[in-house]
Amino acid sequence: MTNDSLLEKISSPADIKNMSVKELERLAGEIRERIVETVAQNGGHLASNLGVVELTLAIHSVFNTPKDKIIWDVGHQCYAHKMITGRCAEINTIRTENGLSGFPKRNESPYDCFDTGHSSTSISAALGIACAEEMKNSGACTIAVIGDGALGGGLAYEGLNNAGRSGKKLIVILNDNKMSISHNVGSMARTLSRMRIRPGYIRAKTKVHRFEKVPLVGKPVTSGMKHVKDWMRDEFFGQKNNLFEQFGFTYYGPYDGHNIEQLQVALRAAKRKNSPVLIHVCTKKGKGYGYAESDPKSFHGVSAFDVETGEPRSAGEGYSNIFGRKMCEIAMTEKRLCAITAAMSIGTGLSAFSKKFKDRFYDVGIAEEHAITFASGLAANGMLPVFAVYSTFLQRGYDQILHDAALQNLHIVLCIDRAGIVGEDGETHQGIYDVAFLRTIPNVTVYSPSSFIELNAALEKALFSTEGVAAVRYPRGGELYMPEDYKFTGKPFSTYGNEDAKILIVTYGREFSQACFAKKKLAAHGIDVCILKINTILPLPIGTLMKAKQFENVYFFEEGVRTGGLGEYFGFCLYQTGFKGKFHLTALNGFVPQAKTKSALHKAGLDSKMIEIKITNDVSIGGKKDAIKKKTGSDGV
Repeated sequence: MTNDSLLEKISSPADIKNMSVKELERLAGEIRERIVETVAQNGGHLASNLGVVELTLAIHSVFNTPKDKIIWDVGHQCYAHKMITGRCAEINTIRTENGLSGFPKRNESPYDCFDTGHSSTSISAALGIACAEEMKNSGACTIAVIGDGALGGGLAYEGLNNAGRSGKKLIVILNDNKMSISHNVGSMARTLSRMRIRPGYIRAKTKVHRFEKVPLVGKPVTSGMKHVKDWMRDEFFGQKNNLFEQFGFTYYGPYDGHNIEQLQVALRAAKRKNSPVLIHVCTKKGKGYGYAESDPKSFHGVSAFDVETGEPRSAGEGYSNIFGRKMCEIAMTEKRLCAITAAMSIGTGLSAFSKKFKDRFYDVGIAEEHAITFASGLAANGMLPVFAVYSTFLQRGYDQILHDAALQNLHIVLCIDRAGIVGEDGETHQGIYDVAFLRTIPNVTVYSPSSFIELNAALEKALFSTEGVAAVRYPRGGELYMPEDYKFTGKPFSTYGNEDAKILIVTYGREFSQACFAKKKLAAHGIDVCILKINTILPLPIGTLMKAKQFENVYFFEEGVRTGGLGEYFGFCLYQTGFKGKFHLTALNGFVPQAKTKSALHKAGLDSKMIEIKITNDVSIGGKKDAIKKKTGSDGV
């Protein structure tokens, strides 16, 4: 940025209130440049943020935040908002440890009035906030910005239904970029497509709104022109009342989401209304960065990349890729196999499947609950459905897994990607709860592979050797260290190391690699440990308890939550067998903040170094106690 940079002069939304449209357009360019630079360095959500820059500026130039409240949905569209609200100097820290979050956070700024990480929550939250503002008689406006496919989620319609019925002062801005992560699907997408009309209508409607402000004659004339506006709507929409008007909203739009002047006119008109208004704006995802404009799917959420070439700085095989290839391989011979995604075909590795087996691929949009019940319907009629979903998003489908799949003992397969700590996306996206909530549901089998070979084997088992609900959970990224002398047997559990040792480490999934590293380091200290690796984690194999019972000290390390997790259950069951030794559990307590996965594991005591330290310290303390007991005839307490 140069000395005459507008962006460097912005410390709050007040600084853009008196800017001309030309200045705001120039500022938009500077913001885009900074977003591209930052995401190229830190990774993050690129295309979605580039698409809402003008919309962000228009909102902040018209409304008086933080008194007026903005809820961003999906929250990953908030980068420009953060830069305008006093956080520009820190934007280079976004998604880093102790830095700015990639999502709105109430504890980060008064301009972030509601935390949003998952989609489709904004309208419900905004209605609650609007009702509270009315009770406080504050006169504040509440604005929900919903886009990136979030209108495909069922909660959004529950919010629309109640907000429209309420008659409260509420503004919903539909950021229609034709996309979620992948292209939008379903009837709503087709409805919005029909409502995106040619620029002539937008210009005409903008002029009508402007004329309303002319003293004395403006409002009477425009009121008399209502039949003309109705004709224009019928001519271009082919319907008397659109969906949003039927919900009880006054509908404005569609508008060019990159035309600041048009947006300001619409926002000011909505601000004057004392009832629910929906403003439909059309934006281009990836706007201003060629690679993101031409391929918004790939540039939705990215790792660090080269700005000049658009190429990622590091690339390699990951569990998602291996899963996708195995699905294609199985589908060649298994004609019942169907793949389902909730707007995540690229992220879950199903892109190739979607092209090779179009008639058996279903993208349901951001609708995880629907995906699970839809899969249950397929299974009830003889198909073999696989729903590939990130762990954090599977949380939304708990009732459907319980009620629609497990209760009927229907055979569906959940392929749970991003299981465990995911790093920079932070609290809302950590995949650390799935084991705990799946453990409460009968008729569920869960496999937790630790390598690519094990993933392929687990998928085969889940599909062809398991009844009821089967799940395969695997982490983000690629394989970690696996000792050369460890051989995968395909059995529910296996041991690695000397079974006559006094210390046993129990774990599963990616954490097995950390345990193996620690075992190697502990051996250098003269401490011999054995590792019990659980491959089928639910239901818990009874043999694991019998194996663990023979050790004096059992350490369970789990990359999941402590309360309700597998480790807690394992410890309970172990003592039920009459185990006389000591059980030590290390798992995650509370929400896990954003940080690189390596750092998060270390802080949680789950990396190899912390495993080594814990066991070494315990052995050292135990040795001292034994020495005291031998010398004094007591335990020294």
